[in-house]
Amino acid sequence: MEVAQVLHMNGGVGEASYANNSFVQQKVLCLTKPIREEAITSLFCSTLPKSLAIADLGCSSGPNTLFVVSEVIKIVEKLCQELNHKSPEYKVFLNDLPGNDFNNIFKSLDSFKEKLCHEMETRIGPCYFSGVPGSFYGRVFPNQSLHFVHSSYSLQWLSKVPEGVENNKGNIYIASTSPPNVVRAYYQQFQRDFSHFLNCRAAELVEGGRMVLTILGRRSDNPSSKDGCYIWELMATALNDMVLQGIIKEEQLDSFNIPQYTPSPSEVKLEVMKEGSFAINRVEVSEVNWNPFDDWNALESESGRSESLGDGGYNVAQCMRAVAEPMLVSHFGEAIIQDVFSRYQEILADRMSKEKTEFINVTILLTRKASA
Repeated sequence: MEVAQVLHMNGGVGEASYANNSFVQQKVLCLTKPIREEAITSLFCSTLPKSLAIADLGCSSGPNTLFVVSEVIKIVEKLCQELNHKSPEYKVFLNDLPGNDFNNIFKSLDSFKEKLCHEMETRIGPCYFSGVPGSFYGRVFPNQSLHFVHSSYSLQWLSKVPEGVENNKGNIYIASTSPPNVVRAYYQQFQRDFSHFLNCRAAELVEGGRMVLTILGRRSDNPSSKDGCYIWELMATALNDMVLQGIIKEEQLDSFNIPQYTPSPSEVKLEVMKEGSFAINRVEVSEVNWNPFDDWNALESESGRSESLGDGGYNVAQCMRAVAEPMLVSHFGEAIIQDVFSRYQEILADRMSKEKTEFINVTILLTRKASA
């Protein structure tokens, strides 16, 4: 699997699009807002830059894409009023892999700027937007060109499927039945990728620059624990059923592995300390229900959006489809997609009716240290 070619969310605005199925991600952004406020406030008050460069890595496309940008600008403008300081100009860089639906983002910029100006009581500094396609596991920006880097629900994706996982039979990710070498291969790939990510960002951030990363993770120190793997184990159940019925070939399933790793807080901190360029200001763990509509009222009050709550199994299946469909189509072909997600929806609904199902989020706030 060429990850850079097939790892992108479903584009457009259709029923299975990421734009219409990213409520979990939106809720996570709401949960982690206080950490971003802390980061921006400390950054701005300590540097008072005339020009503020903000990068959102793994921005995707949809209602969440400009959520953090809007938030950052509002925080800074409020600080400018309090400090009687002139508004800075904002340079906003939106990064994702080339397959991302950047056109949809660019089409929304005018309405975003109008809405932002309408919501602010005073005039804001000029805003300049750039789309930056490319993998954040390499250099994306010039040296010391960024003040604030944000990424949410992107760094659990690996640069590639780990090598040496061919014996992960019947599974599509780490699972309770995965051999030890498979678990080790996934962890080592995460270590390489995350360390390289940190090294690249260290070069791109100014000294004292801040970075807030939220990664889909797990609480447990065991990589094969349910809190990090269960959602994919249930998709594997649907695919295995189709193998038994002769719809999918067994070797097709055995050669399909998801390029993801859900780290624990200690694994994230370890890589930051080993790389050495960043001070750790805060690490927090939060959780959100697989079905974000289970406690929709809190989210609705944050965003002002109101939607039909719908069926839990359907909501979660659609959320996962928006994320996984391009990878599944690339490997198995388009013909099986409807069948896979119909089965997956039933399995999800059954599991969710019998147990508490949550995504675990690891959020870390980092400050770029002064160079030695």
